[in-house]
Amino acid sequence: MATVTPDASSENELKVVTDATCTFCGCVCDDIDLTVDGDHIVKAKRACVLGKAWFLNHTADDRPSCLIHGKPASVEAGIERSAEMLVSARYPLIYGLSDTTSESQRTAVGIADWVGANIDTTSSVCHGPTGMALQGVGEVTASLGEVRNRGDMIIFWGANPAESHPRHFTRYSLTPKGMFLPNGRKDRTCVVVDVRKTKSAKAADIFIPVKPRSDFEALWALRALANDVELDPNQVLHDTGIELSVWQDLMTRMKAAKYGAIFFGMGLTMTRGKHANAEALLALARDMNKHTRFICKPNRGHGNVTGADNVMAWRTGYPFGVNFMRGYPRFNPGEYTASDVLARKEADAAMIIAADPMANFSQPARDHLKAIPYIAFDPKETPTTRAAEVAFTVATYGINVPGTVYRMDDVPISLRPALECHHPSDLEILKAIEKQVQKLNMENAMAQSKDTSLRPARENFGSNE
Repeated sequence: MATVTPDASSENELKVVTDATCTFCGCVCDDIDLTVDGDHIVKAKRACVLGKAWFLNHTADDRPSCLIHGKPASVEAGIERSAEMLVSARYPLIYGLSDTTSESQRTAVGIADWVGANIDTTSSVCHGPTGMALQGVGEVTASLGEVRNRGDMIIFWGANPAESHPRHFTRYSLTPKGMFLPNGRKDRTCVVVDVRKTKSAKAADIFIPVKPRSDFEALWALRALANDVELDPNQVLHDTGIELSVWQDLMTRMKAAKYGAIFFGMGLTMTRGKHANAEALLALARDMNKHTRFICKPNRGHGNVTGADNVMAWRTGYPFGVNFMRGYPRFNPGEYTASDVLARKEADAAMIIAADPMANFSQPARDHLKAIPYIAFDPKETPTTRAAEVAFTVATYGINVPGTVYRMDDVPISLRPALECHHPSDLEILKAIEKQVQKLNMENAMAQSKDTSLRPARENFGSNE
């Protein structure tokens, strides 16, 4: 449990919230001590540079909690309009969910079910291929705590945690002293495979500059070596841009490791091959378990994108891109993923939760989203909230709002808010929208039933005349 204590050294009675959780990235560090002065966080002990920016730059947006067509409105009016919009739509879309609590994610899936919507997370534009690969070949997994205590060989493939997850090295994978690694960094070998020399590569013992768009071939070369298959050196060099001897040396080191961990990023999932690349890497980790212990995990970006996939999976059976139009969940990336649905001009209404597709979707998708009525939830003003018919300004999860998030290793962690906020949480609004949707569905069903029951009587009356 978090504890809140006054700082006796301060004249202003500073408040200290211990063991707060940072939701900026997928590391979800839960050991942050926040010093609060009034309505501002003035210190974030143990937070990385990204975490400090997340906490210290936080201010509650002074916009109204609800805008309808850009004009201030009551939250209740926004809830009613949102429910009407979703119920009346023939093909509504719900998208986002990666920067909110799992409780809100669960409610959003419920709304999608009630209105027969298409629901998708930001995974579809980052680690969606990973979810597809997991369904195809499975996953050899572990917690980050296990890697910290046991991992003596750490491989980063298409990932740059030194810049995207600054505490990954220091808290989980590379430098911390573990139960079976008393010397920390000295007991570990670090390998980085990437198309360019990143900041992470500079911290590695071995850097392998694989040829761009050849991750699939490189991974299958390693799979072949793991299974003692002879390879043509000239073909390997042509396909991967790396000498066969380099891959052989890497495989020798991997087989000699006591506990290996492979972390991969969007450099693998968003290049040529996509889910086939992720399948090859997951299968390589599985192959390595014939020789020693190896695990494989994606380096997830948004604070609770892992939670979005988990909630979607245990509520629908699929991690993203789910369609409820037939009354049951269907999964088909490319057909039911948000950017594709919008680009094909299929959606006629949308609800965007903690995402900004107006800033990063394709131009056809953005044009269509702007042309249809949609609802947007965000703590800050964004291009997406500016064009929304109904825009809710909500409290920030982790700073203002409690709840649950999932770390990148699928471990659920509770949030410990530090500040109160005059804006409602997205969970409160989503629950109210769900309740209103249920009410409207019941009214529509009763009206339809009444109309059907009256029709034969009218027809009989007409025939008697």
